[in-house]
Amino acid sequence: QDTDEFILPTGANKTRGRFELAFFTIGGCCMTGAAFGALNGLRLGLKETQNMAWSKPRNVQILNMVTRQGALWANTLGSLALLYSAFGVIIEKTRGAEDDLNTIAAGTLTGMLYKSTGRVASIS
Repeated sequence: QDTDEFILPTGANKTRGRFELAFFTIGGCCMTGAAFGALNGLRLGLKETQNMAWSKPRNVQILNMVTRQGALWANTLGSLALLYSAFGVIIEKTRGAEDDLNTIAAGTLTGMLYKSTGRVASIS
């Protein structure tokens, strides 16, 4: 049987375009960042409060560290994914082609913009 599983409108692609995948990318990066940040916050919280006895203040400090780190990492990775997706869609629409060059250019521009906020490293 060689028929398609889904009914598609005439002229529609069978694969999702870069714009449709952008939502999945951004959401996935936010969730991954939140999970990684929460684990990192738990590690840091346990490390910073190791000299304290198990009590409410220690639990609150650990919980604060978990939520702070989770939000920080979710924002960072979500912002990077947003930049990457936006550059990818803009480059694809500008070039009119969907290939690996778009991915390389979007990643390069995202990295350059992300690192442009830091100080310039001196060569010595």
